[in-house]
Amino acid sequence: MPPSSLNAFWMPFTANQQFKSEPRLLTKAKGMYYTSDDDRPILDGTAGLWCVNAGHGREEITEAVSAQLGTLDFAPTFQMGHPLPFELAERLIKHSPEGMDHVFFTNSGSESVDTALKIALAYHRARGNPGKTRFIGREKGYHGTNFGGVSVGGLVNNRRSFGPLLPGVDHLPHAWVPGSEFTQGQPEHGAELAEALLRLIELHGADTIAAVIVEPIVGSGGVWIPPQGYLQRLREITAEHDIVLIFDEVITGFGRVGSSFAAKRMGVTPDLMTTAKGLTNGAIPMGAVFIQSHIHEAFMQGPPELIDLFHGYTYSGHPVAAAAALASLDIYEREHLFERALTLEAQWQASLHALREFEVVKDIRNYGLVGAIELHPGSRIGERGYQVFHHCFWKEHTLVRCTADTIALSPPLIVEPEQIDALMQALANGLRSLSTRN
Repeated sequence: MPPSSLNAFWMPFTANQQFKSEPRLLTKAKGMYYTSDDDRPILDGTAGLWCVNAGHGREEITEAVSAQLGTLDFAPTFQMGHPLPFELAERLIKHSPEGMDHVFFTNSGSESVDTALKIALAYHRARGNPGKTRFIGREKGYHGTNFGGVSVGGLVNNRRSFGPLLPGVDHLPHAWVPGSEFTQGQPEHGAELAEALLRLIELHGADTIAAVIVEPIVGSGGVWIPPQGYLQRLREITAEHDIVLIFDEVITGFGRVGSSFAAKRMGVTPDLMTTAKGLTNGAIPMGAVFIQSHIHEAFMQGPPELIDLFHGYTYSGHPVAAAAALASLDIYEREHLFERALTLEAQWQASLHALREFEVVKDIRNYGLVGAIELHPGSRIGERGYQVFHHCFWKEHTLVRCTADTIALSPPLIVEPEQIDALMQALANGLRSLSTRN
């Protein structure tokens, strides 16, 4: 039954007035397709919102959630426990980079980021370095919408309305050099941009810097792929100066790039790693912070009866969310979905880069099953991106995502080759439609 009014719900990250004048409502989902409220099948080119990696409507997850609700709907994890988060943590670390042997559960990517930032501060204090309080993020970075994540993030529209945010935060420059347009995979040039961290260390002093946080692949900021060697150099510099390195893998985790995590495929192990989204295949809100053993051990040196980290959430390790995550892991493992992006990467890359024939296309970027088509802007920033998004939904029955004038793509990992072709044809038609508008 359709809602009687759209006015009461203030929608997140939405032009509410525009949306409510022409609403786009989804009512069902199965496999690679949504169903709209006017009964059109909508090909999902975005895995929901970067999260439905195993496709929609997986019965195993439905059954696990239903069974768990009938068995144990909630149990606290403050000075109490239930079996599922312990089981889930053990399952997860089998897929994590070597040495990341501990997991702290949250409820979202935003909470995961704030948790990681707090762990980094508390870690230095536990080791007798309370002066290490500064955070360094990066231009174009997106780390959720809580105060910590917005502070270290590098997207101006996420920051401008909310005052000074956290003090003592600086940012690395955007990790991209001119001339890298239309690179397939990682750009060859630009690793030297990591040296900017040395300048910030010289400016602020390593004894004041707690952590550096970056996305291995920038997601919401426009899908930017790191230059070859860039992340490795960041790891070298942070290790040398006793700075915690945090990878935000909320988007890149759980198979998006052809491995369980980008850290594993790219061969760089951070100290902390934030995740969410694909952890439960988008079915139930849940996040997780992966923690290297040396970080965890720094908190375990006091009297055993004392709380070691004064942090957490009512729903940390929620039993129903944990059940959804365990069922999701079963699917990922059984269907080898963490590796599937590698088998499709060549077709994905070739099909995506074929769209450079359109004059309006400024750049195309890709890695794993992630893609971006950046457009030359029209008379207003974001106008052309929205037009392609709008055309694809209404005319091509396809869901893509627009971030300003960049079309971002991240289909479920179950996508078939013919569905990649259909997605690219829809985009081609959307790009072609621009010539009739502008």
